Amino acid sequence: MPNKTLRTVFAIALCCSTPFAQASWWEQAVDLLKGSNTTEQTNTAGSTSAITTQDMNSAFKQALSLGSEAVVKQLGAEDGFNADSHIHIPLPQNLQTVKDVLSKFGMQNLMDDVELKLNRAAEAAAPQAKSLFLNAIQNMTFEDVQKIYQGPQDSATQYLKSKTSDDLKAKMQPIIEETLNSVGAVSAYDKAIANYKNLPFVPDVKADLQNHVTQKSLDGLFYYLAQQEQAIRKDPAKQTTELLKRVFGSTQ
Repeated sequence: MPNKTLRTVFAIALCCSTPFAQASWWEQAVDLLKGSNTTEQTNTAGSTSAITTQDMNSAFKQALSLGSEAVVKQLGAEDGFNADSHIHIPLPQNLQTVKDVLSKFGMQNLMDDVELKLNRAAEAAAPQAKSLFLNAIQNMTFEDVQKIYQGPQDSATQYLKSKTSDDLKAKMQPIIEETLNSVGAVSAYDKAIANYKNLPFVPDVKADLQNHVTQKSLDGLFYYLAQQEQAIRKDPAKQTTELLKRVFGSTQ
């Protein structure tokens, strides 16, 4: 592709704000991955550098890695789950019954405390996902990247989900079990249930807090990975590494 034409494509893709322009980078990347192995673009100093499909492949992995790290950091912070209405972890459905009964006797705060601490356990466990996500991204083949480029809006998220879900669950479950104890969720649960059982004519209730928090934690992680993927498709560069600047940002 002539330098002038390529500069025009990248300038439109990176500088304009219309939905069509935001999609241009992705479309150009698909064309590059489908077709030629190298192209050229002129950097801000005026020199010419070759942009290969391997550069695009590596840049895409970098963008996904940065997005994954951002998700883990966000969810692993205090209130990363608890204060976020999109991924806040509610009580298991059968414990909602307990909460409803206790609230009639002015003891709703007991189950509110349990709910808060379920979210605290998820926040404590979230950083365990980082290494698994990064490893799965680095192990993507060129064919994987091509399929993701050309696939649906959540192709990368679904890829990571298929590659990491089982390992994530196995790695996070013992962490969540430990953190449920350390943040006081188990003792809060025991206290609430003891008060509940002291009330007359209430049905017996049991809840698997560990599996509930593990699954909801994974749901939250993949929810925000999908959000990051959408951002990457619209603005993959974000000018954060030299490779991303060279592949995506040198025409700005």
